[in-house]
Amino acid sequence: MVLERQGAPLARREVASPAPGPGEVRVRIGACGVCRTDLHVVDGELPAHRLPLVPGHQAVGRVDALGPGCTLLRPGDRVGIPWLRHTCGHCAYCRSHRENLCPFSRYTGWDEDGGYAEEAVVPEAYAYPLPGPLEDAAVAPLLCAGIIGWRALKRAELPSGGRLGLYGFGSSAHVVLALARHLGHEVHIVSREARHRALALRLGAVSAGGAGEHPPVPLDAAIVFAPAGEVVEAALRAVGPGGTVVTAGITMTAIPALDYAACLFHERQLRSVEANTREDGRELLAAAAAARFTPEVTRFPLNQANEALRALREDRVAGTAVLDLAL
Repeated sequence: MVLERQGAPLARREVASPAPGPGEVRVRIGACGVCRTDLHVVDGELPAHRLPLVPGHQAVGRVDALGPGCTLLRPGDRVGIPWLRHTCGHCAYCRSHRENLCPFSRYTGWDEDGGYAEEAVVPEAYAYPLPGPLEDAAVAPLLCAGIIGWRALKRAELPSGGRLGLYGFGSSAHVVLALARHLGHEVHIVSREARHRALALRLGAVSAGGAGEHPPVPLDAAIVFAPAGEVVEAALRAVGPGGTVVTAGITMTAIPALDYAACLFHERQLRSVEANTREDGRELLAAAAAARFTPEVTRFPLNQANEALRALREDRVAGTAVLDLAL
């Protein structure tokens, strides 16, 4: 499924099988998660890095070909293809374990073709080996929604048994809810969609309020998944002294002017998340396994990728939309 022009539907195309280059492996895709970042690329809210483009960066499948010099993976290995696919390894950020900030980074489904296809290639150093019992469609949401949510949860720096607010309840938030509860935290949800609030309560949230509502208790931290700047102010007002608000989106509308005393004084912190490191991914996969977490998914066949994107755009997806190539 190919993006030929931003703002246009994806086109179903037969293309040549991709050949893995040096240090790359080719993966036969079993499933690929549909992420809001895909939507930003397709709709033009993020600038195009290349066109035509195969979107998708939460792909799961099995290695079926090796490029020259591969030593880490073998044909038949199950792997995940994530968002981050290249960093330079030499800049100050890479040398200080902050490769997510590398100015030379490249991304699957933005700089290179991704997982909305039967096959894709990935540098083997950036693929995640995926042992374990979960089927491909259930693993796929962990590869971006899960990893970004995990990094945001780490940057929230919750105290033991802390109170966490999640603003917006899409793919990342439902992963974070499960992980935060497993770690012993109390989770409160704010979401404009009644079906999302119902899902959050079913998955163990203590409260679930509508847009504009405040959690019933002061929060120790909050993560803003909604790409709406005005939500940042609401989250800052909801955290208590010393609290942290983390913005987890790749893009967001303008944040309104903030009242200093109400939003930032008393050592409140406002932080952002940019992409992830490979270590974040390894930690997330281990944490999800320890929590015995299985993501909620809504499945679509590959040729219904446009409908999956439309459902995500209209907030009609329960959990994560996943393109299941077995359908």
